Amino acid sequence: MSKEKTTLGKIHVSPNAVATIAYHATLRSYGVVGLASKNLASGLAQTITKDPTRGVSVHYDENDQIDIDIYVIVQHGTRIASVATSVANTVRFNVEKALGVAVNSIDVHVAGLRVGDGQ
Repeated sequence: MSKEKTTLGKIHVSPNAVATIAYHATLRSYGVVGLASKNLASGLAQTITKDPTRGVSVHYDENDQIDIDIYVIVQHGTRIASVATSVANTVRFNVEKALGVAVNSIDVHVAGLRVGDGQ
């Protein structure tokens, strides 16, 4: 957990809170049509429970630095590298703005490509 000590006490931020911020920031990014789970078992569990952190994995290292993995589905016809860079920048900005803590790394994994517009 991210920890910050103030004059009034300590502030702890759970990985799920960070994942929720990253999830919403990712969905607002250009070219992203959704998020995917990193494996089938967690995908099934998250679908059943309507988990708002689907496709986002947050870890704190031994120095309380934040590492984020994001699994996205990209719209066909967009530049994948540009979308991934945009997602990483958007998530970094939103998490750092909300928490006031620097993000160590953001890895964007393109888990799928959506072709067509649902016809």
